[in-house]
This record gives sequence, C-alpha cells and structure tokens, in this order.
Amino acid sequence: MISAAVVEALKGYVPEENIFLQEEMAGHTTFRIGGPADCFLQLENEEQLQKIQRYLNLVEEPFFILGNGSNLLVSDRGYRGIIIQIGSKMNRIRVEGGRIVAQAGALLSQVSKTAYEHGLTGLEFASGIPGTLGGGVVMNAGAYGGEMSQIVTLVRVINKNGEVMELDNDTMEFGYRYSTIKNHPFTVTEVTMQLAEGNKEEIHAKMEELTLKRREKQPLEYPSAGSTFKRPEGHYAGQLIMEAGMRGFQIGGARVSDKHCGFIINTGNATAEDVRDVIEEVQAQVKERFRVDLEPEVIFLG
Repeated sequence: MISAAVVEALKGYVPEENIFLQEEMAGHTTFRIGGPADCFLQLENEEQLQKIQRYLNLVEEPFFILGNGSNLLVSDRGYRGIIIQIGSKMNRIRVEGGRIVAQAGALLSQVSKTAYEHGLTGLEFASGIPGTLGGGVVMNAGAYGGEMSQIVTLVRVINKNGEVMELDNDTMEFGYRYSTIKNHPFTVTEVTMQLAEGNKEEIHAKMEELTLKRREKQPLEYPSAGSTFKRPEGHYAGQLIMEAGMRGFQIGGARVSDKHCGFIINTGNATAEDVRDVIEEVQAQVKERFRVDLEPEVIFLG
C-alpha cells in the first residue's frame, strides 16, 4: 500500500485532481479487466514526468507507465504501486512539412488521421490500432505490412534520473514487437515520424480498406487486448490455435474468439485469472500438438 508521505509528495508534482487512490484498472484497459491500483496519476507534461520519475526511483516506489491499456492484463488484485498515465492530457500533434511530431499520449488512430488530413502517407496501417503512440513505439506496433520502425526517426524519452534523451531509429533497435526501450527504464514523451506526400483519396481508400478487413476478421465487438500471442516463426498463432481445436474454448468469461482464434476476448464478466487460464491452456495444447511455444504479446501486470 502506498504511504501517505508518498501521496503528499506527489501532490507537489501533479495537481491533486489528477491523483486517484484505489483506482479500478478495469476502466483503463481495453480488456475491461483489472483491480485497483494503489495510486493512479494523469500527467499533463514532460516536466511532471521528469520530477515524478526521479522521485519514485529515489524512494524505490514501484510504478508502471500506462498509455491506452490496449495491450495489458491487470491482475484482479490490482497493482501495488503507482500507475502513471500518459494519455489524453499529453496528446498534442503537429505537422512540419513531411514530418509529424506528436506527444506519446496521442492515439495512433488520431495520428494516422492527422497524416491523412495533411496528405501524408505511411501511417495508414496504424489507423485501427487502439493504442497510444508511445506504446506503439515501445512495442514497434504494426499491422498489414506496416510498422512503426518504417517511419520513426526520433524518439524523445525520460530516463530514470529524469533526464531527457533522444534516440534515433538505429538506437531504437526495432525488431518484431520490440524496441530497445523494453530493456531500459525509459519513458517515451514525444515521437518524430517522417512520412511521404501522397494522394488524399488513395490514403483514405487504404484506411477504409484496412478498417473493413479488421471488422471482418477481428472480434472488435468484444473487449480484448488485440492479438494475444506473438507470431511464432514460420507459423500464424491463430491458425495453430484453431487447428489445435481451441476455437471457442472458454473458462469463466474469457474465450478464444470464434471469429479469430488469435484473440482471447472478454465475453462480459471475465477475470484476469480466467484470461490467464485460457492462455495457459492454449499454450499447452499448441505445444502438445505442434511443438510450438506461443509467447504472449499481452503484458501481465500485478
């Protein structure tokens, strides 16, 4: 449990109306699952993050950086520490010729829309990804042949000492659902992307095409964290799960989607334990049948 002294210290860095105690995390994840966090902070600017991150590391208080919660499964018990949300209060986007510079809290869908509005191509793939730009860069989010590594030129981060650093594309060491930030205590605050001039009608048509594909193939009508598993080399996770006979497999309120077996969905009352049990059973069945290890793409917290 977070101490009263830490809460009082946080009030010196963040307006009191942006500090929430025992905040239910189900309201902050696309899975709509998760118990209370000891403390939940909504940040408004980079300076707040610098001071808070420096302080929390100094007093060794655990914390987690949250965007839109689109790739996250929070324990039913919640999180014993501080959740720092970089979201709607840090979501400014600006266009500089063929470049877009945006704060980490901007939604990928909104950044993609901004690119379209300015006739810039290269971000169409991100139009239906539900996460924030910061989270998308950390995990090198991608879909339909596009990924963040193809357009990101500079990433502004805060290290554990509260210092600003700038990482170029090479330094980010992008890989499949990976960037170097996964192995370092850095928090993304701003991203610069280089796009190309394009035809607005063609850009819009591509975005509409990808939206239609998502609606047809993904269970968007249910809460989920998107693709539950990373793509195993030489295979597709959804196909392996289907061929292992796990389509529609359900424990409690968590179910392997009938529409796309790569998704585990919340049918309405799933707990985090339900989801983890389904994940583990799917992994076991695929391993037994095909000798393939499925690695979760979902982050487990708490």
